Amino acid sequence: MTTTTTPTTPTTPTTPTTGTTHLPRHDLDAPPPVPRARLGRPTAEEQFTVVGAWVAALALAWILTQRLLPLPGPAWLLVTWFVLGLVMSAVTTSMTGRRVDVVDRVVAGVVTSGALVVGAALLSTVVFVVYRGWEPLLHLNFFVDDMAGVGPRDPFDRGGIGHAILGSAIELGIAIAVTLPLGIGTAVFMTEVGGRFAAVVRTIVEAMTALPSIVAGLFVYTVLIVALGFPRSGFAAAMALSVMMLPIIARAADVVLRVVPSGLREASLALGASRWRTVWHVVLPTARPGLATALILGVARGVGETSPVLLTSGVATFFVTNPTDGVMNSLPLYIFKGARSPEPMDIERAFAAATVLLVLVLVLFVIARLVARPPRAGARPRRTTRASRAPKES
Repeated sequence: MTTTTTPTTPTTPTTPTTGTTHLPRHDLDAPPPVPRARLGRPTAEEQFTVVGAWVAALALAWILTQRLLPLPGPAWLLVTWFVLGLVMSAVTTSMTGRRVDVVDRVVAGVVTSGALVVGAALLSTVVFVVYRGWEPLLHLNFFVDDMAGVGPRDPFDRGGIGHAILGSAIELGIAIAVTLPLGIGTAVFMTEVGGRFAAVVRTIVEAMTALPSIVAGLFVYTVLIVALGFPRSGFAAAMALSVMMLPIIARAADVVLRVVPSGLREASLALGASRWRTVWHVVLPTARPGLATALILGVARGVGETSPVLLTSGVATFFVTNPTDGVMNSLPLYIFKGARSPEPMDIERAFAAATVLLVLVLVLFVIARLVARPPRAGARPRRTTRASRAPKES
């Protein structure tokens, strides 16, 4: 038996194949790339498109309302301009953008128009009030004197609203002293204590938020004046304002305290602090700006109320410093009485008092924001390195 052997060829080690580098080639016949939509500030072309669309809409609205259709007046012009502006913005955006760009442009136009309407209404109100009452504001006696012995046709260099400013300050001070601890305490109870009774309290607070002011005045008038025999005075008016301010402060403070992170409470309790110390030293300082905002909302609700003060305080033409002794005037009552007067000079004094009331609200807002501003962190100590500490240690 014979065996045959086949010659074997030596195997050579296989070398890995190396990839080739392909340089990018620019195709001259390719269409230009579509620019990506970027976030942030719009480009000059986008701004020109938006402005051009609204300018064209204004011209078209003027032609339609003032020349073609029997729709005279600025009201029809503004409404038509708004509708055509949205249509023009949608059409011009759809030429170069996508559907989402069209929706974004239309919604931006609606939101911007709403903000402009609100701002124009506020600005027109302030300008109108200041314009109607600017002449009495030029006399210093208007701010420091009262109306004792001053007739409705006397010149503006006699009499003033000093007694009304003092009365409003006293009534608001008493109302804040009553409602601030009660409102924040109610919010702390609803947020930190909880339970089934807290849900009942929250429901009552939310229901009292929409309480009509005349009902609050009638409640205080019935309980404090009719039932208990307390005279009509600044203290009774302050109690009526407290009824109006309490649900506002409690509701706003409750929302603010809910925003405080629960990790801060857990860290304080883990360090051995009690629930009361946690609320007093951790929760309330953290929510201080929001609590100041709640106080601002409450003061803004109470400072302009007229019907509760009219039922519980009465009108005085002289200075009254004792809130429990007789009637006491305030700025809303002074404005209400002057606006109802048939004398033009009394009406001008009422508009001047309304201007002072607007300024007082602005000053209270600024003071509250300054108080609520968190303290700035001081400069941190420099961290010394080992190389800088070595000469001192040697």
